[in-house]
Amino acid sequence: MSINFNKFVPRPGLVNKQGRLPDPYELVCIEVPKVFDQCLIKRCLVYANGPDTLTTDRELRSDPLTDPRSYVRSRDFNITLNSVEKFPLRSNPNYKKLIIHYTISFYADYIDANGVNKCEFYEINRADIVGKFYCPDSIAQISACMPNEGPWDLDSNIIKLEMVAEALDGEFILDDDDDMYYLDITLGYFIVVKCELIVQLLVPAYGYCPVPEEACSDEEPEENACEIFWNSPTPKFYPDQVLQPLFDENECPVSEQDMYDDLYGNYEDYDDVEY
Repeated sequence: MSINFNKFVPRPGLVNKQGRLPDPYELVCIEVPKVFDQCLIKRCLVYANGPDTLTTDRELRSDPLTDPRSYVRSRDFNITLNSVEKFPLRSNPNYKKLIIHYTISFYADYIDANGVNKCEFYEINRADIVGKFYCPDSIAQISACMPNEGPWDLDSNIIKLEMVAEALDGEFILDDDDDMYYLDITLGYFIVVKCELIVQLLVPAYGYCPVPEEACSDEEPEENACEIFWNSPTPKFYPDQVLQPLFDENECPVSEQDMYDDLYGNYEDYDDVEY
């Protein structure tokens, strides 16, 4: 069954049913960073004086605090990749041993004894080793010329870090040596290390994305509270159930004849019956 292209509006969205999309307009060549390998680093760090380890970091302690009362939260996590060292493996030079140096920074908010909101800035420097990472060197060398800037070389091999971080706990500690309070943070984070190469990919396309409908406005119109209430949908009265599918999606569908036979029986079984 052919799909009417005039009734299809190409736009970003979920593709949840097979056979509902028309054939693309064209095959286009695009240049994008393609992920060749990735791995996950998971760490939970607490403060400890001395050299950093896989579970401790000496930079997770604040400067001395004056009369702190309660820890609030940590926010504005950021990661910076400072340097990458690559060492080709003898068995296969396309695989590398990586040593990555990066910095994680964030702010911790707390309230002092006078009820004033204050914050402390943390910056921890870490190094991790990825023992075997598929990171092949680019065959092609890339050079580009930008307007008003002249020619410049591009590194088609990219090492990228993506991070999700959270302060799991914050605790005020009274140090016996100087009789001062400090805020120690327990930091948990996930880092995905990616090796990307700039490549040309051939992909199906529906042309350029359409211009969206005009929906930008300077101010949000004021609405009456009762108007909002009357226009809102009726809420659910019961929570969602946790149900499992009764049938496997890969099973062949039951035909109408089979359903009829199950309900009323197969008349062929009664050929020998005398009426």
